[in-house]
Amino acid sequence: MGSDWQETRWGDIATLEYGKGLRGYQEATGAYRVFGTNGPIGWHDEPLCPFPSVIIGRKGAYRGIHFSPEPFCVIDTAFYLKPKEDFNVKWAYYELLTHDINSMDSGSAIPSTSRESFYQLPVLVPPNEDQQAIAHILGSLDDKIELNRRMNKALEATARAIFKSWFVDFDPVRARRGEPLCSPNHGLPDDIATLFPDSFEDSEMGEIPRGWEVKPIGQAVKCVGGSTPSTKNPAFWDGAKNPFVTPKDMSSLTSPVILDTSRHITDAGVDKISSGRLPIGTVILSSRAPIGYLAITEVPVSVNQGVIAMICNKDLPNYFVLYWTETNMETIKSNAGGTTFAEISKSNFRPIPVVVPDKLVLDTFIQQVEPLHKQIVLNLQESNSLASLRDTLLPKLISGEMRVPDAAEFVEEAGV
Repeated sequence: MGSDWQETRWGDIATLEYGKGLRGYQEATGAYRVFGTNGPIGWHDEPLCPFPSVIIGRKGAYRGIHFSPEPFCVIDTAFYLKPKEDFNVKWAYYELLTHDINSMDSGSAIPSTSRESFYQLPVLVPPNEDQQAIAHILGSLDDKIELNRRMNKALEATARAIFKSWFVDFDPVRARRGEPLCSPNHGLPDDIATLFPDSFEDSEMGEIPRGWEVKPIGQAVKCVGGSTPSTKNPAFWDGAKNPFVTPKDMSSLTSPVILDTSRHITDAGVDKISSGRLPIGTVILSSRAPIGYLAITEVPVSVNQGVIAMICNKDLPNYFVLYWTETNMETIKSNAGGTTFAEISKSNFRPIPVVVPDKLVLDTFIQQVEPLHKQIVLNLQESNSLASLRDTLLPKLISGEMRVPDAAEFVEEAGV
């Protein structure tokens, strides 16, 4: 820490301002982001905070810290940071990430952040130029992570659009019949177009391309479930290295890919699960609490009782199954049971019908989509590495333990 760093408390340099109750922000299309206790939740046409700043969750069991680079709105479940003196608000955001805001409980019936506790938080305030440099170093890592996230969303949208055009709207068949396309931007070269039939036939699902089949999904892929070995038995958990998927792992995914999990299980634990260790490329669906999270595994995993796993070693490839499941989610949910919470059982999931295309068409679909998926995985792996670097540098930079030039070298070596 430099000798010119100032030791003070957050209450001496800033205040926490209350958000306001708003209506209609979830459906609105205004110019200003609306934030709640856990991040962006909508839009509004006027800002509450007219400058970039930090949003701090006020109510809820988990209360997050967020940053807005533009003026924004805050609802009444969150605060925003208002400086009393000049400081870099992006630096302030990173400094506040080093504190456990959720421990500052006001003691009310609903967990709530105590402003009094916040104001007593100690803070080391570096000179403005150091604040700016720290914010730039950490921000460049976050910017690259955000860029990768946006790239992945674009890649997913492209794969999703191909699936819809080929297997929902049947555009290639319609094109061969001289009919208008549902997705005009997805015309095909002749060598691919001729793989599709030029007519339809009736089926239990209505008209489908001639020669394609309707099968229960449970016949087109192998559907299995999982379980949780006793958490009281250390032989199943201590020193474990095998990824163990629960719906919670799937809830936080930015793209439908499993690279690792928050919990791991031992080989002895894997042996206690009837489905054992699932192969790379398995499509997994959260079957309860809630139904609908989806992913493809990029590592061998085991799953708990809240997951249906689809091993794609029969008629359908995993990329097809991923987007088919997403497209048919309302049908899947309509087959759910349960009293306390909705759950789709394997016995209710397996009979759901799916149109199985010709193998040549499926092989061509894989050729189109697989490069997109591989790039998504590469982007995620890079983002994970960058996040790990950011999390290592953050406390060292904020405390003054690491000098800014040294941190900048690490970031440069990471290619950012």
